[in-house]
Amino acid sequence: MVKAKKQKYSYFLLFFLLDLSLAKRKFADSLNEFKFQCIGDAETDDEMCIARSLQEFATVLRNLEDERIRMEAKKKYDKETEKYCGILEKHLNLSSKKKESQLQEADIQVDLVRQHFYEVSLEYVFKVQEVQERKMFEFVEPLLAFLQGLFTFYHHGYELAKDFSDFKTELTISIQNTRNRFEGTRSEVESLMKKMKENPLEHKTISPYTMEGYLYVQEKRHFGTSWVKHYCTYQRDSKQITMVPFDQKSGGKGGEDESVTLKSCTRRKTDSIEKRFCFDVEAVDRPGVITMQALSEEDRRLWMEAMDGREPVYNSNKDSQSEGRINEQGLYRIVGVNSRVQKLLSVLMDPKTASETETDICAEWEIKTITSALKTYLRMLPGPLMMYQFQRSFIKAASWLVSHMT
Repeated sequence: MVKAKKQKYSYFLLFFLLDLSLAKRKFADSLNEFKFQCIGDAETDDEMCIARSLQEFATVLRNLEDERIRMEAKKKYDKETEKYCGILEKHLNLSSKKKESQLQEADIQVDLVRQHFYEVSLEYVFKVQEVQERKMFEFVEPLLAFLQGLFTFYHHGYELAKDFSDFKTELTISIQNTRNRFEGTRSEVESLMKKMKENPLEHKTISPYTMEGYLYVQEKRHFGTSWVKHYCTYQRDSKQITMVPFDQKSGGKGGEDESVTLKSCTRRKTDSIEKRFCFDVEAVDRPGVITMQALSEEDRRLWMEAMDGREPVYNSNKDSQSEGRINEQGLYRIVGVNSRVQKLLSVLMDPKTASETETDICAEWEIKTITSALKTYLRMLPGPLMMYQFQRSFIKAASWLVSHMT
């Protein structure tokens, strides 16, 4: 009920502002056309100043409205940017274990918000471009008129005006051509903007990179992990991945760039991570695996195609015993509540609180919290528990075990 009232009030305020803007422009036109009737043939300086003031008021009113519209466009863009980024982060934080219907509904909602943000961005860019184009003639033209007035007023400026004449003629033609191009291309730009809104995928900017866009990169912390937004680019020829941290508050670069050379790219199994749309990247010049999260399933597909990504390997050796175990949920597969996991890690790692006995911990904490804390601790170790140099031996032993079990 409250939400409906707020929405109704917002619509009322919007229509009121539109009517007010239209009324101001009509009033400005009336002021510009209004003429004082004076007694006698000659007008005093004061009378001329007062008569001219109405035209000045009209100009100021129109400029104020133009500036207000531009400011509204910027506010709208900033608001939609904040809304879109907020919804996108919330969407990316959805657990992959939620129901498929809930995930599909969330995907549809994000697509709608993304489309609306795309349209608002185009409108804002159009306004900025319009201001930049107008500067070319609206700023230079009055200066030219001012100089022309000086040449006309001062007789001794005749020779100077004569020397300036060729440049003045050339500049006048350039200003008029710029104005004509602005007016002529305005409708074309609006038509192109409309097409871009209707079909954004057909109007992508040509880029020197094979793929570029925003990705969330998993970074390891002391007692957990965090997902940091980066602007990433990839060049297939050099296999170079560049990651630039993105600061959401300032809207710009949030740290030093990092470049790595791609070794392999693998789609992350859905049941192996809480986040959706993830894939793993291995680099030649950086140890370990870099886990990245794309903005959508389609976005992940494009990144993997660009990086020649592969699907994860599934174990195809199944017997009746293993098939019976598939539906069982293992002890370490159940995820604990993150806040309790972090609290337990703090208790175990902080010397001040480490005096709790093992019995106290077992009595207070759930099994899933303890197992999740253990997994997080092992994940945060500077080196893996099973070291890289023994990787092949572990794989060989596991393969032998699987073959003998079947």
